[in-house]
Amino acid sequence: MTAEVQAESRVLIVVTGGTICMRPSENGLVPAADFLRSGLAPRPDFNDGSYPEPLEQIIDDAGTRKAVQSLRTPSSTYARRIRYSVLEWEHLLDSSSVDASSWDKIARVIERNYQLYDGFVVLHGTDSMAYTSSALSFMLQNLGKPVILTGSQAPMMMLQSDAASNLLGSLVIAGHFTIPEVCLYFDFKLFRGNRATKINTDDFDAFASPNMMPLATVSSSRTHVRWNLVSRNDDSPPFSVQSNLDTAPVTCLRVFPGLKPEMVDLFLRTEGLKGLILETFGAGNTPGGPDSPMTNVLADAVARGIVIVNVSQCLSGSVSPLYAPAMFLGRVGVVFGQDLTTEAALTKLAYLLAVPGATAEGVARQMAVSIRGELTERTKMLFERP
Repeated sequence: MTAEVQAESRVLIVVTGGTICMRPSENGLVPAADFLRSGLAPRPDFNDGSYPEPLEQIIDDAGTRKAVQSLRTPSSTYARRIRYSVLEWEHLLDSSSVDASSWDKIARVIERNYQLYDGFVVLHGTDSMAYTSSALSFMLQNLGKPVILTGSQAPMMMLQSDAASNLLGSLVIAGHFTIPEVCLYFDFKLFRGNRATKINTDDFDAFASPNMMPLATVSSSRTHVRWNLVSRNDDSPPFSVQSNLDTAPVTCLRVFPGLKPEMVDLFLRTEGLKGLILETFGAGNTPGGPDSPMTNVLADAVARGIVIVNVSQCLSGSVSPLYAPAMFLGRVGVVFGQDLTTEAALTKLAYLLAVPGATAEGVARQMAVSIRGELTERTKMLFERP
């Protein structure tokens, strides 16, 4: 069967920057342009040599269409090829420089090209990838196609790198499986984007999803999808983007032994602050008790309309009113974030605060319930007798 008649899917690769497309320089690793020509075209796994006709991309809000070079992969185990084009940002970013405007830019690229492609792969640096995948999971509403973020711990051009396997795995999933979620793919595992967190700076196994199994795993010959975990819309509303997400009104504070209430109070009186992610001990505990200075500081902030969300410093597990210190926080209006990661909690709070007509009470209620599969809702304490 020839490449011209064999079934194929169309995938758009969005290159924002990150280690995967970097090259060595006298100033260390820096982003390098023209990733399709230098990083993908020379590799047989990404280019079957057929050089198909160009694909169209919509490059601005006016709907301007541009024909760009496309490449096609060899046939997969599923007898399908993936034809793809690359949309590369003019100014490539190190992921430590990514902010809310970057998330909006990625979302707009997907929105403009949503009808032209079957799936999307976003190349991104690892430092803030979990924040971006969480943010996009809330911004991309009624998603019906896969959006997969990936990157690498070492550049594509280096001899020992995970770049090719991460990108190829992402392409295979985006081109073969209708997983209508924002996902993060790394080291042969596909995670729900708002459940992932970075756990290692050196190993190829850099990301984990501590409170939820991967949506899919890739073996030498097959992709094993846990379809029972994949979220799908019950109805079919049109795809849309919630923009204007801004992290400026929200922040994080990590509780530590000896943390002074005066410091927390000063933090909570920052001008323009609307929400706080409080990273607490264990199952949601902070120093103090009822009518303690710390509890009173938090209660006063809630009364002023600041949404405070309690998440655990622990890598896995959930916060709950199991112990008295956590129960006191709940009584003064601090929201239990269940098993949210810090990345998901921060971006969800920023997203909810940006919804037109949002109120502190409404946002607080929404933070405790799952809207994109980002948390496991619990209705009772975790500690029970057998």
